[in-house]
Amino acid sequence: MVTAKVWVLKKHFEGFPQTSDFEMKQEALANLKDGELLLESVFLSVDPYMRPYSKRDMKEGDVMIGTQVARIVESKNPAFAVGAFVVANRGWRTHFISDGKDLNLLPESWPESLPRSLALGTIGMPGLTAYFGLFEVCKMKPGETVLVNAAAGAVGSVVGQLAKIGGCKVVGCAGSDSKVAYLKKIGFDEAFNYKTVTSLDETLRKASPDGYDCFFDNVGGEFASIAINHMKKYGRIAVCGAISQYNDTVPQKGPYIQFPMIFNELSMKGFIVTSWYNRREEGVKALLKWVLEGKLKYHEQVTERFENMPAAFIGMLKGENLGKAIIKV
Repeated sequence: MVTAKVWVLKKHFEGFPQTSDFEMKQEALANLKDGELLLESVFLSVDPYMRPYSKRDMKEGDVMIGTQVARIVESKNPAFAVGAFVVANRGWRTHFISDGKDLNLLPESWPESLPRSLALGTIGMPGLTAYFGLFEVCKMKPGETVLVNAAAGAVGSVVGQLAKIGGCKVVGCAGSDSKVAYLKKIGFDEAFNYKTVTSLDETLRKASPDGYDCFFDNVGGEFASIAINHMKKYGRIAVCGAISQYNDTVPQKGPYIQFPMIFNELSMKGFIVTSWYNRREEGVKALLKWVLEGKLKYHEQVTERFENMPAAFIGMLKGENLGKAIIKV
């Protein structure tokens, strides 16, 4: 019998999450039945969406939501071989049992030289969010100007690079000078530290005097309310996240977007990447190809040991990570 370690939500977050909001427990797993398989998590993901989704979807005492790359250690399912790696959405746990229906095998073309943890980042959910958000929601075209905030994060860094691959000018912002340097290193045309600029309005105008065709918004709040006034006629806005508001205890006022929306006939759409789940294979194939060609670069912030998951999650929400935050079990 295998004993799994799991992190549960001990107490719903009030304001910014605290380590005391989590509790690690042990869970005894039953012996496998026919058609089942036992998996052990190798890499786990922490992502901004976990903050608002925990409030919407979880009860206190539930295992924290999340995704992992896991290795099959025992199988009574002929479709899954021992030693194969999969992506699963089974929460913060070291081991689990599955019937295989909720698993996605890593592509056979995945090279040994490439970290499998990328299936949680650039070639996983964040990369697919960038891919479908740009191509399907923003409907980006060559020659356009794309604005992305939280640009050094797991999603934003892919957005900027895909826009460059697509022949666009890209402007991004991040929260430190080192992150801004990274954005320029991976091909952003303009990048700035939103924490140190004296005027966000003037900085956005200077970065692209003619305005922006596409705005990929991960932040919301004040940034979005200012950026929307810099959109070109018929501009498109993909609303991916609102990280500036996730930990608020008092709702922010505004933004008031009606005038720029009307005068410039803008399109704004919120989206969730799972709406394109039926096209997951297409997106993974494209992202993997660009990574192997060197057109799509990645950076991972790796935290060692399962016991450190809450600290990694909190650090990610504070913006301490560059690129994708990963836990190596």
